[in-house]
Amino acid sequence: MSLDAIILDLGNVLAFHDNTKLFAEMARTFDTTPEAMKARLDGGLWERVNRGQLPGDSLRVELVQRLGKDLSPKAWFDLWTCHFTLNEPMINMVSFLAGQAKLVLLSNTHDQHVEYLRPLLPVLSSFDALVFSCEVGLIKPEKAIYEKALAAAGTLPWKTAYFDDVKAYAIAATQVGMHGRVFTTVEQFTDDLAKLGFRAT
Repeated sequence: MSLDAIILDLGNVLAFHDNTKLFAEMARTFDTTPEAMKARLDGGLWERVNRGQLPGDSLRVELVQRLGKDLSPKAWFDLWTCHFTLNEPMINMVSFLAGQAKLVLLSNTHDQHVEYLRPLLPVLSSFDALVFSCEVGLIKPEKAIYEKALAAAGTLPWKTAYFDDVKAYAIAATQVGMHGRVFTTVEQFTDDLAKLGFRAT
């Protein structure tokens, strides 16, 4: 068996996101607790964010209305993106893999996160396709978003490996026929690829 395509998540794969830091900083800004801030986002808001239903500055506007504290668009953007750091070893690995297999990115994300990360990740230009939930209106673990990623790769499911830091999302990829794997480290990633018969050269 050989792989024709590798589909990767963005968060905690190419760029780490420290949600504990995010909720702490948001709580400080909006004069609440991290737990209350998280509950605000978990109560349906997070899904709307990922589905692209609160694009651009509209998320800031909604939170300002809900929490009663104004925040400038620039201050909000800085706050909303404060929790990212780059996974340099994985970025280097992806650069190395470019051209050896089809590469597709599949991410649950908000358009402002994409706006922030894109210039920090020139490696994204090495991907054959980028599938962002906020652009297609679908979210993992819905079957349709995996099918979109597969269609973008132009490969068969059993010729495709999918890596995500969230186990449930990796399992969902397996359920559509791909080789879903949980991403932990670059070393584990390359080991998983080797076990699937793919060795980077």
